[in-house]
Amino acid sequence: MASPRKVLTVPNALTALRGAGIPLFLWLFLSRHNAGLSFLVLALGALTDYLDGKLARWLDQESALGAALDPAIDRAYIAATVISMAVRDFIPWWLVIVLLARDLWMAAVIIFYKKISGEIFVVTFLGKAATFNLLYAFPLLLLQSSTGNGRIAKILGWSFALWGIGLYLYTAIDYTRIAVDNKRSKKRTLTRTKKGS
Repeated sequence: MASPRKVLTVPNALTALRGAGIPLFLWLFLSRHNAGLSFLVLALGALTDYLDGKLARWLDQESALGAALDPAIDRAYIAATVISMAVRDFIPWWLVIVLLARDLWMAAVIIFYKKISGEIFVVTFLGKAATFNLLYAFPLLLLQSSTGNGRIAKILGWSFALWGIGLYLYTAIDYTRIAVDNKRSKKRTLTRTKKGS
């Protein structure tokens, strides 16, 4: 069982706060149609995603719970945001399909990797960069139709979105490669062990 000191940490609290922002955003955006507050929730979500990792290292509060919870909350945050924004025609459905297909693929890869290694993936720098780009893109894409600076917000939002999608797909390939390499390495080790016995 994890020590309470490794669970009740500032970074984990920020991650939990980001998770609590998911139903709040959905209510504000889909039910209340409040673009301003919806934007604020998304912006705070992006900020907490940046801060939780930084604080975990700075305060020496990195934990197994945080390592597992942070990407899970990120995936849920992205899925909820893109689906709801597509429902209200803020973004095209192809973007939703690409991102959700990638996440379904990664869910299978994670299960496969956990089965062969007994571990979870360590989030790579590019993986985190992909998430950062997407979490910054959505508030800007939301802002494009609710301010007088819509053109600037649209250009910046789609710049972040397209770069984030590219990194998102690339990292899925990279994580898949890591899992396959791990499987091959274990197979070679097992073969050598059998030959030596």
